[in-house]
Amino acid sequence: MAVRQVLRMGHPLLLQRALPVVEFNTAALDILIQDMFDTMAELNGAGLAAPQIAEGFRVVIFSIDNNPRYPDAERVPSTILINPEIEILSSEEQLGWEGCLSVPGMRGQVPRHQHIRYRGFDAAGNLFEREVSGIHARVVQHECDHLDGVLYPQRIRDMSEFGFTDVLTEQGRVKKVAKA
Repeated sequence: MAVRQVLRMGHPLLLQRALPVVEFNTAALDILIQDMFDTMAELNGAGLAAPQIAEGFRVVIFSIDNNPRYPDAERVPSTILINPEIEILSSEEQLGWEGCLSVPGMRGQVPRHQHIRYRGFDAAGNLFEREVSGIHARVVQHECDHLDGVLYPQRIRDMSEFGFTDVLTEQGRVKKVAKA
């Protein structure tokens, strides 16, 4: 389909709460999802939320499989998640470096819940649910934040742990990653 422009931090659409999807298995939804996958692949993203491409719906996608931006990350299955709900299963949090296609060239240490259950719908409207931990849980929480108008820098507790990826790499704080 098409690689879409990704909105960058500062754009007001990234601060709005997205609307639920009410019609499934439609051509418009299929096109949106394909455009999201094309965009994510072109930019080596681990995930993408519809608001990042100026579509105000509660749709996220994610997948990690040999991603050059996350070379040491465990595999996360390719997933379409519509109208998601997240249940926190453990109060345990872990700090981890995150980046975002809407905040290009930067990384920050973000606390995320380690163990969650998420549920939502696929493109055909079938309900599904998964219990996950680690990077999978991190990616889901990051992408679902976009649906509520939250970008990862808003979650950083220590701003000394936020900076440009190239500078953090030079300092040995993050591993060298491919540019998006």
